[in-house]
Amino acid sequence: MTLFSYEIFDAVARQGSFNKAAQQLHLTPSAISHAIAVMEAELGFTLFNRGKNGVTMTSYGASLYPSIRAVLNSDEALQQSIARLNGLEKGKVKLGAFNSVCAGLLPQILKSFMASYPQIEVEVYQGTYDDVKEWLRTGQVDLAFLSATCREEFNLTELFREPLLCIVPQDWPEPPNGIMTPELMNGQSFVVQCDATDAEMRQFLKKYSISTERRCHVIDDQSNIAMVEAGLGISIMPRMLLRSCTAAVKIYPIEPEEDRVVGLAVQRPTAMAPAVEQMFHHIVDFCRQMDPQLL
Repeated sequence: MTLFSYEIFDAVARQGSFNKAAQQLHLTPSAISHAIAVMEAELGFTLFNRGKNGVTMTSYGASLYPSIRAVLNSDEALQQSIARLNGLEKGKVKLGAFNSVCAGLLPQILKSFMASYPQIEVEVYQGTYDDVKEWLRTGQVDLAFLSATCREEFNLTELFREPLLCIVPQDWPEPPNGIMTPELMNGQSFVVQCDATDAEMRQFLKKYSISTERRCHVIDDQSNIAMVEAGLGISIMPRMLLRSCTAAVKIYPIEPEEDRVVGLAVQRPTAMAPAVEQMFHHIVDFCRQMDPQLL
């Protein structure tokens, strides 16, 4: 099998479709289908399940995917090293991030990075904590923004801390001194997100043994805020998500203060490609020098 075969496999795995993979690689769908069939014949087993709604990896394909990504990442690193020796700053960086970072911080980071390194292509993948962790494990992304709740799984470089705030409906009684405490939250109805996006809230509730009635289980941040606005419960969210909030809700600090810690993880810490290393240092420097008002 050739390196291009691996690129075809990767495109099909990412796109979940022969047609979309063909568009990405500027080939015909029949050429993609033929290339996968040749790979399967050579390997002796099926790599993809074909269906009306697209294709999915078989268990065999999924087990090979991390190794195929490693080969492609190594080739990208080699090409970037060659470019650097020729005095060129070029390459590709795949970056994974969760919603609040994508909306509140990443645009400024990418703008400043691309101004300094216009020849480096950046691909952004947005998802839940679990999505981003899986992309990092399998090599689909080179760098990933992650919460410190993932610290046991990855070597994180801390970027910043931001306080957790309590968001309540507009008609909620004013708490003493304008501060929410675990005692005031105990027994209240909560709007919560899925485990993959709401690790900090769950950690906070567990730490202070806060008993809750969980009425709404939502996926995204804006739905969370909308449910609170409708009076369906209260919630705990990082400040970055609420910085530009215009909903009819009240936002209060929490005591004892709790922070969300956000860090940057690398897919291959000891073998970063030149472009990945440039992006890594740019993000770290940007976050450590940024205006706290961005958080």
